[in-house]
Amino acid sequence: MEAIKPSARATARPGAGGGLGGFGALFDLKAAGYVDPILVSTTDGVGTKLRIAIETGRHETVGVDLVAMCVNDLIVQGAEPLFFLDYFASGKLEIETARRVIAGIAEGCKQAGCALAGGETAEMPGMYEGKDYDLAGFAVGAVERENILPRADTREGDTVLGLASNGLHSNGFSLVRKIVKQENLSYDAIAPFDETRMLGEALLEPTRIYVKPVLQAARTGKIKAMAHITGGGLLENIPRVLPEDMGAWLSVGTWQVPPVFKWLAKASRIDGQEMARTFNCGIGLVLVTAREDADATIKLLTAEGEKVFRIGEVEKTRSAHRVTLQGMSSTWPC
Repeated sequence: MEAIKPSARATARPGAGGGLGGFGALFDLKAAGYVDPILVSTTDGVGTKLRIAIETGRHETVGVDLVAMCVNDLIVQGAEPLFFLDYFASGKLEIETARRVIAGIAEGCKQAGCALAGGETAEMPGMYEGKDYDLAGFAVGAVERENILPRADTREGDTVLGLASNGLHSNGFSLVRKIVKQENLSYDAIAPFDETRMLGEALLEPTRIYVKPVLQAARTGKIKAMAHITGGGLLENIPRVLPEDMGAWLSVGTWQVPPVFKWLAKASRIDGQEMARTFNCGIGLVLVTAREDADATIKLLTAEGEKVFRIGEVEKTRSAHRVTLQGMSSTWPC
């Protein structure tokens, strides 16, 4: 507790009350400036990406992943992340490992502008062996009632924008680990897709946190819908925020695909359709705007440091396959 208090204090924000150590976390929505708020909550984990962190002893970034997986789900509903709680479980607590993990959680909270309000650190002998541990995260946000996303006015011809990912984020790692084993690679070898880094370091690149720039864009009133591209990839996440009679077409040549996905596609011999169903393939967050609002939204997000691509359009569809990929060659994304 004493080791992590400085990290938690660094995430203080208006509305967050008290410190670590109580039986519950308090938050004052009025002090945070809300008038007619709706609360939004999410929970998630890091999946088997943790296995790589444990095997390499690199624990600094999985906490960022944990926060990102939760807060990016909040913002797609228009909600500002307010506070975050974590659950850290191990067979025997190694204080330095826990401190490094929770320092990463605090860093993620700072990037998202939310308070690390508390959590649970559990020692469970017999449930976890050796240096194994598990993580779960819980985030609560708020949005004014009139600003909840997705909106009901999504129309055919609306523009689909994609925000760049910086790699795998936190999905598909069971397959990734299988390919690493299949290719007889070690995590301390040079990454086959990035000669400047070791494989373990490159695979542990943390999930991008899109909160601050995307909330700025949402507050302009120009965003109709957003989707966080996690498990299920581009094909299964975008339809979750569209009306039932709407789908989207995406042009695969309109954005940059990071080298890690090209390596995975080649090594696994998975076709492009399945790659887009499994991974983000370079697009971590999708936004839908009216066609006439797309340029202003791109300009705003670019000024905030985001790489933004105009990747497709909303279309009417009766098909069960509600996202179609145009311009896909037999070797995409290699």
